[in-house]
Amino acid sequence: MGDGAQGSEEENDEHDENDAARRRRRAQFLRERTEARELRDRVQPRRAKAARLRHAMRMRTFRW
Repeated sequence: MGDGAQGSEEENDEHDENDAARRRRRAQFLRERTEARELRDRVQPRRAKAARLRHAMRMRTFRW
């Protein structure tokens, strides 16, 4: 009976590590995506302005 409790404890530890690793990967992905977006905005200012205007229009027409 003691083995079952220990097994679930190990699974819980493993789940926490997987969750932490997933959060780290997600944070890195979001940082890289933001960096890429900023670079694209600097390289293509006209496209960035159009994207900002489209986003603003979308937000104005969105109903809460």
